[in-house]
Amino acid sequence: MAKVNIISLGCPRNQLDSEIIAGSLKKHGFAITGTARNADLCVINTCAFTRSAREESVERIVEAAALKRAGGIGRLVICGCLPQLYKGKLASQLREADLIIGTSDFPKLPGLLKKINRSRTIVSDTPDYLYDEKSPRSIFTPPHYAYVKISEGCSNFCSYCIISRLRGAFRSRSIDSVIEEIKHLAGPGKLKEIILIGQDTTLFGIDRYGKIVFPELLRRICALRNSVKWLRILYTHPAHYTGEFLAVVRGEEKICKYLDLPIQHISDPVLKRMNRHVTRKEITGLIGNLRKNIPGLALRTSIIVGFPGETDKDFEELLTFVRDTKFERLGAFIYSREDGTRAAGFSAQIPEKVKQERFDILMKAQQAVSLGVNKRYLGRTVEVLIDEKVKGEKKRFLGRTRLDAPEIDGTVYVSGDNIKSGGIYKVKIKDTLEYDLIGEKV
Repeated sequence: MAKVNIISLGCPRNQLDSEIIAGSLKKHGFAITGTARNADLCVINTCAFTRSAREESVERIVEAAALKRAGGIGRLVICGCLPQLYKGKLASQLREADLIIGTSDFPKLPGLLKKINRSRTIVSDTPDYLYDEKSPRSIFTPPHYAYVKISEGCSNFCSYCIISRLRGAFRSRSIDSVIEEIKHLAGPGKLKEIILIGQDTTLFGIDRYGKIVFPELLRRICALRNSVKWLRILYTHPAHYTGEFLAVVRGEEKICKYLDLPIQHISDPVLKRMNRHVTRKEITGLIGNLRKNIPGLALRTSIIVGFPGETDKDFEELLTFVRDTKFERLGAFIYSREDGTRAAGFSAQIPEKVKQERFDILMKAQQAVSLGVNKRYLGRTVEVLIDEKVKGEKKRFLGRTRLDAPEIDGTVYVSGDNIKSGGIYKVKIKDTLEYDLIGEKV
């Protein structure tokens, strides 16, 4: 049986694509292996969202190409966002690659491998692929949680973003398709958490049903018997929140009281240049409404520093807002000037040194906020979902609360007897760090 190694780079949305690739290849007789060395086929699913992501993708490709030249890999396939961005330009630079395919072309991979000598680059001009409940899939996550992508592409056209070029226009799956997939995933009974993802989950259904039906989807998922205990929502957009959505999040016990709400900035001039379709007043009003109406809510946000034209005043406004709002979770990014975006042509581009300084100041401020947030947990008992055992320690495990997404947020170090990965336990918090908690099973 031919062995295939899949290297998945980037976000959970990309990982899910890699799971579809793995499922398709397994269906056609390939065996998945965890190492590229001595693999008959190595597939690198690239990310091209930012400059650093592209650099990582190129680095991994170079490593795989060297391994192939040394005879350690049979065939090499490059797929995903990097080929979609550069289309036919990669072939001349990546001569070791046997096949280069885009974000909508990986379902064709098993068939393309049979005629690999005829065409080396297959990239659709308009990405339109959308997987469904019938798509073969090999889950990469532990058995107790899984991602479900409810939509693909984006039509928000933020001025700094290339997602629409990489993934195409926003398109939703049907409600029934999502429900059937979750039924299938939850069938064996080990699944504890479903994480809903998409480029803009809050806009779900607008293209297919003529209106936003995300609240209906959430109610349908929560009504499933024996499905999951935790339902987590990622990648919402502040411009697309509705009162119905808030009511569902508040009222449904399965939905984690955790919302991923990327604001990107708070200064109105910057938000306008970003084309975020939302103002400072609307953001502050939304956050106030969320915290007032959803008890125990944790908000995660994303911030971009150094956007073109961001003045010292704009940055100070952002910094003060972050300190005052006290987001429970926050990730910051240095603005990356992406060719083909409107923002790339904006005047008043910020020097790299200034962008880095602002990033460091913001993250230092958030570190203090995070430490204060975590100290609230000292002495409290919380539910923790165990992800894995700490290597080299017999009775210490890593887990997460309902308010922490995997591989994004902090963790809980849990000590105790009779603990298993995938189990949910009551844990008393004994100590706190800047981003993590330390506790004992009770």
